[in-house]
Amino acid sequence: METQTLFYIVPIAALTALGFAWYFFKQMMKESEGTDLMKEIASHVRSGAMAYLRQQYRVVLIVFVILSIFFAILAYGFEVQNPWVPFAFITGGFFSGLAGFIGMKTATYASGRTANATRQSLDSGLKLAFRSGAVMGLVVVGLGLLDISVWYIVLNYFIESISESQKMVVITTTMLTFGMGASTQALFARVGGGIYTKAADVGADLVGKVEAGIPEDDPRNPATIADNVGDNVGDVAGMGADLYESYCGSILATAALGASAFYVNPQMQTKAIFAPMLIAAGGIILSILGIFVVRTKEGAGMKELLKSLGRGINFSSILIALFTFFILWLLKIDNWLGISFSVVTGLLAGIIIGQSTEYYTSHSYKPTQRISESGKTGPATVIISGIGVGMISTAIPVITIAAAIILSFLFAIRFDVNNMLEAQNISMGLYGIGIAAVGMLSTLGITLATDAYGPIADNAGGNAQMSKLEPEVRKRTDVLDALGNTTAATGKGFAIGSAALTALALLASYLEEIKIGLVHIGQTTIDVAGRVVNVAEASIPDLMEYYQVTLMNPKVLAGVFLGSVMAFLFCGLTMNAVGRAAQKMVEEVRRQFREIPGILEGTGKPDYAKCVEISTKGAQREMLFPSILAIVVPVITGLVFGVSGVMGLLVGGLGSGFVLAVFMANAGGAWDNAKKYVEEGNFGGKGSEAHKANVVGDTVGDPFKDTSGPSLNILIKLMSMVSIVMAGLTVAFSLI
Repeated sequence: METQTLFYIVPIAALTALGFAWYFFKQMMKESEGTDLMKEIASHVRSGAMAYLRQQYRVVLIVFVILSIFFAILAYGFEVQNPWVPFAFITGGFFSGLAGFIGMKTATYASGRTANATRQSLDSGLKLAFRSGAVMGLVVVGLGLLDISVWYIVLNYFIESISESQKMVVITTTMLTFGMGASTQALFARVGGGIYTKAADVGADLVGKVEAGIPEDDPRNPATIADNVGDNVGDVAGMGADLYESYCGSILATAALGASAFYVNPQMQTKAIFAPMLIAAGGIILSILGIFVVRTKEGAGMKELLKSLGRGINFSSILIALFTFFILWLLKIDNWLGISFSVVTGLLAGIIIGQSTEYYTSHSYKPTQRISESGKTGPATVIISGIGVGMISTAIPVITIAAAIILSFLFAIRFDVNNMLEAQNISMGLYGIGIAAVGMLSTLGITLATDAYGPIADNAGGNAQMSKLEPEVRKRTDVLDALGNTTAATGKGFAIGSAALTALALLASYLEEIKIGLVHIGQTTIDVAGRVVNVAEASIPDLMEYYQVTLMNPKVLAGVFLGSVMAFLFCGLTMNAVGRAAQKMVEEVRRQFREIPGILEGTGKPDYAKCVEISTKGAQREMLFPSILAIVVPVITGLVFGVSGVMGLLVGGLGSGFVLAVFMANAGGAWDNAKKYVEEGNFGGKGSEAHKANVVGDTVGDPFKDTSGPSLNILIKLMSMVSIVMAGLTVAFSLI
């Protein structure tokens, strides 16, 4: 089969994903939403979520218009940038936002129906919530691959170049720039949604559960609707936009590396570009099969439910591994066997990170149980234990990613250890690392379903509580909710791990974009250690030598420190933003308890809308500065310290951001499930001193796991994407 013919598998798979997403959505909508009260509660949550998202998109639209004008000036005024960049930037942001919007819309319709399905059986609730979550998983991969396919077809038609090889380099590096639009939108969605949800959650927990002693999601709590809205705008819309840009970024970075690695062989170059797209396309179809495998039996405990979800993911992973060997053999790509093993390395790394996260965050295992037990001596020991578990939990993911980097590199160069640093081997090795990231994300259709399932189950529990359904229903939704906490933590670990591999591939892609930037300013050759090298044919080592990217260069070291501090500065800003918004929420809930007659007795009605308004305004106000900082810092670093400074910035941000993100996500997930473990009747159960202490721990962990931690993986990639898009500006105007 001809290579160009194989390409059309990619848009077909994308449309198949969108078709199944539509099918699962329609099946969910056929289910009953329950009683009139259940419908009313679901309607409040849905309208609150949509109102917030509309407000957020207005703010983001202004930012996008300003940035698009800036890119247009660089492209058409100064001619230091590809003229397609402004359009690619807009489409990337649009599809990223659309993926999050569709996922959130589905989740807000699914939560009430899941609560109602759980009245029948645990399995009915699990399947409905999981398949509703699968809508977002399939929309993300479907829109991602469709966007990539359309851009390839358009650019292949319009772009003309000196040679076919140069044309492929220009196409892939241009396509890569739409990742900045996706990353920018994702960061606003993650930060804004995270601030919204945690301001409401912290306010509801501190005043409702700790001070007033009423249950979680009790309708007497004024912040409970805002809390449920927040689960959707943060964990669904935010995560959807986040993983959309991860998915597209890994595929596009690998395609750009393939164009570079096989520059001298145009036929093989095209195959290397199509390979990550075809692997992702196969992953879509096989993820759909895995979705149908997920089911459980009545009375299942946490371990059985985790096995049910694991069965679907492992089933898809095995089939994707086999498909990878077949498609790369069919392409007859050079070293197809070694590159196939690079993909398998990425798949295995994703599974190991997922299992590690599950162990450290699920209350089925000792680490989280010990945090619960520490609540017997007060909230201070809960916080100390949670921080300790979070720190220890970073070891396995970091070792796994380090091993995946080395192995995927070696597989791609046929284990030619003695010549690892030769130009061709470096290009091939980096291609292997990039395609390992594609392998890790190839199961995204199903792994993202397990993530989106979490907030749906959480909202179902809230609906059951507020609707005063029978205790057995709430018991079942609590089991599904605790499972959702673990799957959400696993999804975050997965997103962070894939971000590390993708960011490494983006580092190499940045150097490829620098070559394009040099051409734009009219520089066709560079002097490398006395050799005159044609820019279009310069290897990665040539560029590293030309720009003196070494650890002894003070510009590189300055960049490393700037990148390292960016992760901590960003976390500090977002944590404080949650704190400020939560303070206003606490004051409002206390005011309502104090001033509205009969609210705690159940005769007075809380003002839910006021709490929704506080979260919305707090999120909109607080999300702007940290998000804009992530865009501005790489630009300033490039203008001041040049290419070598930017390389240091990206390395520093990747190193510190990856470890800090794993720590925060896992510590937060462990605190949350430690509280759930006590609520199941352990160490005194609900209302005990241990329970109150663990609620405080969970409150501290909320912005860890749902705001700052998961935003870091977007920060890592956004700084890389901004650097890539601004490469022409850096080359033309850097000061030193």
